[in-house]
Amino acid sequence: MPDKSETPPAPRTEDYARLLAGTHPDPFSVLGPHEIAGHRTVTVLIPGARSVSAIRPAAPPVDLPSVAGAEGLFSGPIGTAAAYKLRATTPEGHSWEFEDPYSFASVLGPVDERRIADGTHGRLWDVLGAHPMMHQGREGTHFAVRAPAARRVSVVGAFNAWDGRRHPMRRLPLSGIWEIFVPGIGEGEAYMYEILGPDGALLPLKADPFGFGATHPPETASVVRDIRGYGWDDAEWRDIRAARNDRAAPISIYEVHLASWRRKAEGRPISYREAAEELVTYAAEMGFTHIELMPISEHPFDGSWGYQPVGLFAPTIRHGPPHEFRDLVDAAHRAGLGVILDWVPGHFPTDPHGLGCFDGTPLYEYADPREGFHQDWNTLIYDYGKPWVKDVLVSNALFWLEEYHADGLRVDAVASMLYRDYSRKPGEWIPNADGGRENYEAMDVLRAVNTATYGTHPGTMTIAEESTAFPKVSAPVFDGGLGFGFKWNMGWMNDTLDYIRADPGRRRDRHHRMTFGLTYAFSENFVLPISHDEVVHGKGSMLGKMPGEREARLAGLRAYYGFMWGHPGKKLLFMGQELAQPSEWDHDGQIDWNLLDDPDHAGVQRLVRDLNALYRATPALHRKDCEADGFQWLEADDVEGATYAWIRRGGAEDGNAVIVCNFSTSEYRDYRIGLPYAGTWTEALNTDATTYGGAGRDNGGTIHGDRVSHQGQLASASIRLPPLSTVFFTTVT
Repeated sequence: MPDKSETPPAPRTEDYARLLAGTHPDPFSVLGPHEIAGHRTVTVLIPGARSVSAIRPAAPPVDLPSVAGAEGLFSGPIGTAAAYKLRATTPEGHSWEFEDPYSFASVLGPVDERRIADGTHGRLWDVLGAHPMMHQGREGTHFAVRAPAARRVSVVGAFNAWDGRRHPMRRLPLSGIWEIFVPGIGEGEAYMYEILGPDGALLPLKADPFGFGATHPPETASVVRDIRGYGWDDAEWRDIRAARNDRAAPISIYEVHLASWRRKAEGRPISYREAAEELVTYAAEMGFTHIELMPISEHPFDGSWGYQPVGLFAPTIRHGPPHEFRDLVDAAHRAGLGVILDWVPGHFPTDPHGLGCFDGTPLYEYADPREGFHQDWNTLIYDYGKPWVKDVLVSNALFWLEEYHADGLRVDAVASMLYRDYSRKPGEWIPNADGGRENYEAMDVLRAVNTATYGTHPGTMTIAEESTAFPKVSAPVFDGGLGFGFKWNMGWMNDTLDYIRADPGRRRDRHHRMTFGLTYAFSENFVLPISHDEVVHGKGSMLGKMPGEREARLAGLRAYYGFMWGHPGKKLLFMGQELAQPSEWDHDGQIDWNLLDDPDHAGVQRLVRDLNALYRATPALHRKDCEADGFQWLEADDVEGATYAWIRRGGAEDGNAVIVCNFSTSEYRDYRIGLPYAGTWTEALNTDATTYGGAGRDNGGTIHGDRVSHQGQLASASIRLPPLSTVFFTTVT
């Protein structure tokens, strides 16, 4: 039988009442082992328990008396034993044993706490969130969350019946961090934080901002995930990654919304491991150099496509647990593909379990809705001026690069970050300190992210989705730029799509929409994006943008893709567009793979594959994508004929490529183009080829340049130029 405890010390009535009410600000000062009146005393709070005993090594158990008037509280001396366990018994006679979490010291040290307080940590995921670990000789999970304004924070889950009184956390006053080590908790355990706000009101349960996993939506809990110890097999890729991500490299990106790329039985989304086989194989066979995944961070609403994240440090469970996401990245690398992740530092949702009003105050967001609320998306905006927020965002960017070996981040909605008046009317925004519209604090955060990214993970890249003429987006920070590696060329996309939508007979007044991009093409390191945004919300598909009957639409799309791949700038194509999908993207569906049964759609797919192969194999088409001396117009002003021609140049040993486009419905059988030199040129690709679904009106595979000057060149050739086509000629090597 257990020993009866000695007479317990005098109860601390006020402390006990606050513990029972869940309002005690310092539970570690009462719970656990303490020296009281010369006795080593243990106090335990287990609501619903009938009795509690202390289990000591090599000694009989000790019953802890219940505290009078405080149901669920037990307290009493246990002798001199340093180590003990607890055994609780319910009124029904069910018993269980457990380690006392209040017998464990703090895990966080003063250096980490100081750096968190200063906003200079840089690796917050190492210390915050839920970390399975060995602590003081016991296996368990360390929970840590920042909530400086809170009166009390508890971790709750099935392990404590979701009762916030059971595991209130220790507050570290310097940093506002709340932490606790809970022994016996590990991989797969669901949990949330119960927070008492500064006004004493209980907030909605909060997911862990630094959690590594989450439950399946619409559930909102975080999940303990052990992300240690993955066996990466991508060393060979990482050795060559810098060269593959360089501005002189051929970069052709396949943008993917994983949930709707391919569906499985009963409509479920593809898993990470299935994508590691199917998506990776497909993208590699299609000749893309990179896969870009739309936001993979955990998000509550499918219809946001991931652009309203809650779990910034958790790959969405929709496709599998964290290690299986690593399987996808690792497989891509072994196949020679880079992986770019869409990253969203511009806004976050108002879901009650998320970051909004996290500790009862605007911890993450601006307090004033004129600064802190996006009217377009009904989302909150990070307060970029807070060192804490800057530290969170820098840490999160580095987290994906380090823990998941991402090769780059495509930063969403940069324009919305840069301008305080973004999508706002006069009076709805607050100017900066100089009375202007630029958000200096957001600019500082973006520079910090890019500096940290390139400084700590050389060979990676960052890409800005920035839709304005903001200067030096892709210029180095030391040169006054924002420090991105590349920028989406939204102006090029808007102008060229406006042209290509028009009926060929009415394109003359839009002719220079196709040439205008070259007036600024080398002011930034550009990516030419035909992204998901162009095939949603009633915009139709790429094929649907083409005018005319079916044959003309297919030919027009093939010609446009040829124009894009011949144009300076890296390439990005959204999934499904390589099949000439006729329908708008449906995030609840999948690519219409059945289209490949149609030779015309299979032909467009073959064209994209061959364009990628030509782009990668021809240095003149990629080496100077971002250099003005790599481009020269041959024909930019043929308004009536709707033709364009230009030269692409690489380095001194790379040869040249000449690209000719015809966006009219007329065939030109004797179209003369200038050539940099005489001799034989290869007809490297013709979008009218029968293998692509065209009519096969070609030049027999080669042309011969005569020493007849034309279009400012010393040589020229007469070619056959099919209607609605793009033709590539390259130097014979």
